[in-house]
Amino acid sequence: MSVRTLEARHERFKVRGTFTIARGSRTHADVVLVEIREGAALGRGEGVPYPRYGETVESVLAQIERVRELIEAGGGRAELAKALPPGAARNALDCALWDLEAKLARKPVWRLAGIQAPKALLTAFTLSLGSPEAMAEAARQAADRPILKVKLGGEGDLARIRAVRAAAPKAKLLVDANESWHPDWVASWLDVMAECGVALVEQPLPAGQDAMLADIPHPVPVGADESVHASDSLDRLVGRYEVVNLKLDKTGGFTEGLAFARRATELGFGLMVGCMLGTSLAMAPAILLAQRATFVDLDGPLLLAEDRVPGLKYQGSLVQPPPAELWG
Repeated sequence: MSVRTLEARHERFKVRGTFTIARGSRTHADVVLVEIREGAALGRGEGVPYPRYGETVESVLAQIERVRELIEAGGGRAELAKALPPGAARNALDCALWDLEAKLARKPVWRLAGIQAPKALLTAFTLSLGSPEAMAEAARQAADRPILKVKLGGEGDLARIRAVRAAAPKAKLLVDANESWHPDWVASWLDVMAECGVALVEQPLPAGQDAMLADIPHPVPVGADESVHASDSLDRLVGRYEVVNLKLDKTGGFTEGLAFARRATELGFGLMVGCMLGTSLAMAPAILLAQRATFVDLDGPLLLAEDRVPGLKYQGSLVQPPPAELWG
């Protein structure tokens, strides 16, 4: 029997310029890389610690260390799910285990998972939060991209979305408020979003304070991000949202991502597959889950000044399936 070893480390990747959302700005992406070796096979996964959920690089590495003995003794994805809660640590480990199994079996992950073979996908391209003038200029520079995801932040958002729409009149616009709107604004602001031809408004209200969404009209579909994590959080969102955002760092990996996608479909939600600010290794498993998604937001590597080699291949906003050398 081959010896299995686990390694985990912090890596940092520069962002192109500055990436800004309602909660702050970033000039780099901090990720945790997991590598699991068994014989000549190497499985890799990447998790992105997210402070919004109380995660740091140190806390994620500590969680991984707590299950080292389990993984190195041959523990699999089911045992991992019992040992760790959903989050970046479990995501990195779960995806590394899938990659390892694929390498050992010499079969792609999509075949092992019993899902369709991945094809190229059209992803949204994110515009950072800024002044209406700055966001309009960013939109003009990206106006040839078919889908733009617009980060909003509260006061001034109506001017921002109008400026972006004027600068990119042909693009499909997705709006992400990152929990920044006041309840008193939501009904009238959704009307403005509809007037501007916005296709989706993501997480307008803080998680846990979104019950009112069930009682107001939705002239634009509303999506849950911070309000939804693993599949067991979906049922209570029925009637509040039309779309749910699947992110592997929230579900805790590809395994739970499969369950999330199935349950979302059963409940009648549209599916968005999104990402944290990570490298191509973090995006690769999500591409498999995004094959039937209504909205795809897997542009993390496009926002970085550097990426892994080999990485995903982007042709404009069209992203190709991951090569085996990267993942899966």
